[in-house]
Amino acid sequence: MHIMEGFLPAEWCAVWFIISIPIVLYGVYQIKKITETTPESKALIAVSGAFMFILSSLKLPSVTGSCSHPTGNGFGAVLFGPAVTAVLASIVLIFQALLLAHGGITTLGANIFSMGIVGPVVAWIVYKALIKADVPSIVGVFFAAFLGDLLTYVATSFQLALAFPLPTFGAALYKFLIIFAVTQIPLAIGEGILTVIIWDRLKAYKPKLLKKLDVLSAKEN
Repeated sequence: MHIMEGFLPAEWCAVWFIISIPIVLYGVYQIKKITETTPESKALIAVSGAFMFILSSLKLPSVTGSCSHPTGNGFGAVLFGPAVTAVLASIVLIFQALLLAHGGITTLGANIFSMGIVGPVVAWIVYKALIKADVPSIVGVFFAAFLGDLLTYVATSFQLALAFPLPTFGAALYKFLIIFAVTQIPLAIGEGILTVIIWDRLKAYKPKLLKKLDVLSAKEN
């Protein structure tokens, strides 16, 4: 979900920037740390960003008569954590706002928060919990990608309800969740399946790198 340019009140634009900027800065530090300890991960970081850019640029028809798109944020979150994914999302969202008129600069902080922070945090927590329970990584990746996508839209619904609580916050939240989150479920499932396919190929071709990044289950290490 990309909130368009000029749609949010100025005070809410400022709030989301204030929340998002420290996390993005920490993500920059994390990228520096990861690339210093594991230089071969640089290409994979770039691929994670490209995956997010491509998926979140797709505009697919929604059952509500609007359009929607996958987010691609679960893949990077599983590999490198939510802070790094916040940096990748920031880059993606800036390019999309400037080149594709998708999102906006004033709403950049809000879009980073939903697609680059909330979605990746959920994806990362879910994946780590499943891996700790010794669930195969391929299953963990599906649920991480699925929930990372879906919770992005849930977060956006909260953002819009906070900005436009008409007639009440609860009523507005219900409306936005129906419009955005519920209709996103089929796309989130599709993103989960696609991410699993890519993960399976990555495991086949780069198993040593995944072990260095410590993202496999105990049985797979």
